[in-house]
Amino acid sequence: MATLGELKTDLKAAALSSEREALSQTQYQAGFDILRNDTTIYEDFIHPQLCSLLARSRGSLSVLEIGPGPKTVLAALPEDLRCRITKYSAFEPNITYASLLENRLRLEADIDPVLPYLRGTATVYRSSFSTVDDNANIDSDLTDANFDIILFCHSMYGMSPKRSYIEKALGLLKSSSDAMVIVFHRHENLNFDGLACQQTASFPMGLARLPDEDTAIDSFASFVAGTSLQATASGDKIRKEWRNICRFLGHKDQSGYLLFNTLEFMVTFTHGSTRVGELEANISRAQPSKIKNPEARLCHPASIVKPVDVGQVQNCVKWALKHRLNLAVVGGSHSGHCILDNVVSVDMSAFDQTAICRNMEDAVSSPKALIVVGAGATAGEIVRQTMEEELSVSLGSRPSVGAGLWLQGGIGHLSRQHGLTCDTIVGAVLVSVVDAQVLVVGEVPDPYPPHEAVRPKDESELLWALRGAGTNFGIVVCVVLKAFPASKSLITNWEVPVSGEAVAQQTIGSVNQFAADLHMRNSVDMYLYSDDSRQLRLGVTAYHATSSQNLMSATVTPTMSMLRAILGQEANSQVVDGVEAFNSEMYMSGMHGGHGGGKTSAFKRCVFLRDVGSSELVNALTSAVTSRSGPLCYLNLLQGGKAVSFPRCDATVFGRRDWDYACVITGVWKRNEDGTAAARAAVDWVYGVVNKLLPLSSGVYGADLGPDPRDANLAAHAFGLDRSRLGRLKSKLDPHNVLAYACPVPKAPARPKLVILVTGQHGTGKDYCAATWCEVLNGKGCLARTTSISDVTKREYAASTDASHDRLLHDRAYKEEHRTALTAFYANQIERRPDLPSEHFLRVINDNASVDVLFITGMRDDSPVASLSCLAPYSRVLEVHVSASKGTIRTRVGTLDQIKRDADLPKIQCQPDFVFVNDTKGDETAKKFAESHLLSFIHRDLTRLSDMVRSVPNFPTAEVEFHHILNIHDWTKVDLIASCESGGVPFGSALAKQLNLPLALICKADKLPPPTFSVTRSASYISSFTDEAVEKKSFEIDRHTVAKSSVIVVVDDVLSSGQTLCAVLQLLQKAGVKAKDVVVMVVAEFPVHRGRELLCKSGFGEAVVRSLLVYGGT
Repeated sequence: MATLGELKTDLKAAALSSEREALSQTQYQAGFDILRNDTTIYEDFIHPQLCSLLARSRGSLSVLEIGPGPKTVLAALPEDLRCRITKYSAFEPNITYASLLENRLRLEADIDPVLPYLRGTATVYRSSFSTVDDNANIDSDLTDANFDIILFCHSMYGMSPKRSYIEKALGLLKSSSDAMVIVFHRHENLNFDGLACQQTASFPMGLARLPDEDTAIDSFASFVAGTSLQATASGDKIRKEWRNICRFLGHKDQSGYLLFNTLEFMVTFTHGSTRVGELEANISRAQPSKIKNPEARLCHPASIVKPVDVGQVQNCVKWALKHRLNLAVVGGSHSGHCILDNVVSVDMSAFDQTAICRNMEDAVSSPKALIVVGAGATAGEIVRQTMEEELSVSLGSRPSVGAGLWLQGGIGHLSRQHGLTCDTIVGAVLVSVVDAQVLVVGEVPDPYPPHEAVRPKDESELLWALRGAGTNFGIVVCVVLKAFPASKSLITNWEVPVSGEAVAQQTIGSVNQFAADLHMRNSVDMYLYSDDSRQLRLGVTAYHATSSQNLMSATVTPTMSMLRAILGQEANSQVVDGVEAFNSEMYMSGMHGGHGGGKTSAFKRCVFLRDVGSSELVNALTSAVTSRSGPLCYLNLLQGGKAVSFPRCDATVFGRRDWDYACVITGVWKRNEDGTAAARAAVDWVYGVVNKLLPLSSGVYGADLGPDPRDANLAAHAFGLDRSRLGRLKSKLDPHNVLAYACPVPKAPARPKLVILVTGQHGTGKDYCAATWCEVLNGKGCLARTTSISDVTKREYAASTDASHDRLLHDRAYKEEHRTALTAFYANQIERRPDLPSEHFLRVINDNASVDVLFITGMRDDSPVASLSCLAPYSRVLEVHVSASKGTIRTRVGTLDQIKRDADLPKIQCQPDFVFVNDTKGDETAKKFAESHLLSFIHRDLTRLSDMVRSVPNFPTAEVEFHHILNIHDWTKVDLIASCESGGVPFGSALAKQLNLPLALICKADKLPPPTFSVTRSASYISSFTDEAVEKKSFEIDRHTVAKSSVIVVVDDVLSSGQTLCAVLQLLQKAGVKAKDVVVMVVAEFPVHRGRELLCKSGFGEAVVRSLLVYGGT
């Protein structure tokens, strides 16, 4: 599928200049309307980006829009953002469009205004925006700095040089740090000649839809080409050729439209954008060098500077912080993030040292040697220098790869023996992007820590983050790696044809089964590709690493004999050292004649797989190769396991450990095709294969992820359940987003304020109730949405089969046909990925982060609030259990067979927050339930109450934010008959008096006269940071206060770890009170500490627990 830019080039090349003439306003309008009306770019990209940008600005906004056309793009924004725009001006040279725009912006009583809070009328200048002040009728507004936002939305075409127009616009901005120029542009590259953007984003998936009709094609082609054709015989001939070009380059869809790819860019500029010269005056610009990444090679950076010492790196950060701009970092230049349009890149190649430190007396880990590696060093140079000292380092497979590899993973042939590269990191020196301070973490031997370096308070957290996502938290100057004794490897290669799925299944399955039992010194990698005759081929490479000098004897071992039995006689064998191993890779020297020598470009993404010999995976892998975009594309499967799986999943950011093979999906094209349709097709093929394999995978390799927005979705699968922790750390250690262009770490997300899990048997009407309750809440001024957690599984099932995702969602009969296969598919996923339910829950939460209330159906988890609320600590999570009589269920589902299916559902171990009996026809009962039970949880009084809670940072110890609720003295609404000393007493005593109920006071030991009931308790979460945690304490209650079988309401100030509440329930149990007769009400809950889960595990799941406020963090 061609881009609009490629279409424009071909159209202009086909038209003689003598036959062209300027577009009239009518012709321009016709082409513009086709493009504007038949694209989803605005809904999918422009509107969301504008919402995000404008939401950051505070207070009222004054806007100048350049070339808005007949309708301002601001009209599609949410009302709350439009209400903040109090002043609007525009330049629109098309007279017809200018009149339409003015009419739409008039404040009239009989229509809903586009900008309802305008102070005065909108001003529309019927002229082009010019860099020269030559318009006598322009108001003084445009001679002074008066605007918060200046917007170019598809209006920079024909403006040259573009830098001059942006500088003119910057001069019209207010001096506020929030004031900005926003540009949306439809083009492959947007070069502003040295201006540094504050933010940039791209949308490569956009489509323009053109009706396949001559009249529409004529108008569209003229608009794209920027010129019309004369009404002559030769003009008519060219017009017919233009139609043929459009039909040839466009992809025709089923509805009869021609589709073109539109590469959309968003760029913002501020007053600091013109200050690149300040940086270049103190730090030398880097000379153009060979950039490895094909996408980065096509970019136009604002500048590339090359610091030569740590002080200059600090100056780069200080400059970015001063002007609120971003930086990209160049190491080995393989990442798509290293060079970006209109961004300043920091070239770290001057920091290329590799130093070997032996027998460190102060080394905690006591390795034989440590290797200090500069951020500009490459894998090849590191291996060469360590080999000279008879040492080796666990690195990747390419010699030119830089620091991004070992900071984000590092998978190579020594990984099974020594672990990933990031696992071997023991220390680092980096420049903080918070304040440009030099930091040292972990073990860094003298004299490598700079004298000004300090150890941060959160050193352990930072070191944890560096091991797998280290490009995100500072500019790394050097890292310290563990070294291991040097070894050589015997490498043996096979290349065998695999004709048909059965042969592929048998061969790959046999190799996979054999490889699973190999010693950690050995590994077996596989390649799937096609030869010139389109014959599917399997390449296999066996590695045997040892320090022995007689490696060739390994060719007669049982291991080699077994491989020969599976694959036949090998193609070749060779003994290599660490440096020689780089060029021994099959894809470099054997496959397709070798991919080395700079003849090709490649785009890679990697997913982790288990049991690659299963029929499902083999079929997916062979289908991927069959559907490849070009003959050079291939799959490479690198064996994992052994040392890769040794670290705990939470020991490093690299939490994906349970995989057998890393499947590298590689799209390849010829170097001279960079930036063409062939390159885009290869990229699309890679993403398509990744999405097919994702439901069958154990995760995604984060080191490959780049600036493509599709990678942001994949990043959610790269860091497992630690991504929320990682997002919070990113916000803390890079609060100004200086390193915006690194592996896309999930941001500390906004969350729904309220998450309601709707549970119940099949046929009780869960989805119907959820939809009804959602409708009620939406009508009360909040944004509510319903979703099913099973939709994720259905989407993944449809992606890996030929099933229709839409019919699985909306066609009950069709869903029933696939139910058995769906259940088996989900069970298979759980076996591969035990954390899948938690991942699905997080995915649903993240996908709906913008709503106020989220109803989730399809839950099959046991005690879902107890097990899942800790994953959404910034949201209140409730369970509403929907029930109905058997007669009602039979009426709804038709047969008892449907009811019996629920027999294997988990039994309720924890009481739901509410039970709704759905036996009444119609929706009135459900609506009343929402109004009486659910609306209170989104009442504005709760927000007011939350605002009254004072936050005390670093109390009672560092890194703890203590939310002090004990000073809310006007609380009068909690129903209380029992309370704990001391946090619950202020609430319990006042409430007992108001309600005239007896107060059962639960005290610490030795404060009540005998006789008492007593239990031992562990320290609460907050108490664990104080001296109280030294020994266990006791709780007691007067024996005569609580009667046996009483119904008790317990109130306390905080629920965090649940230790205190467990002790209270044990105490009441001794007094003869059953858990099912206890309702617990706490003022504040901290779900991240899993207090509810502890209650369930301790046997108190039947107690009802309600919390007034919910807080994330600690």
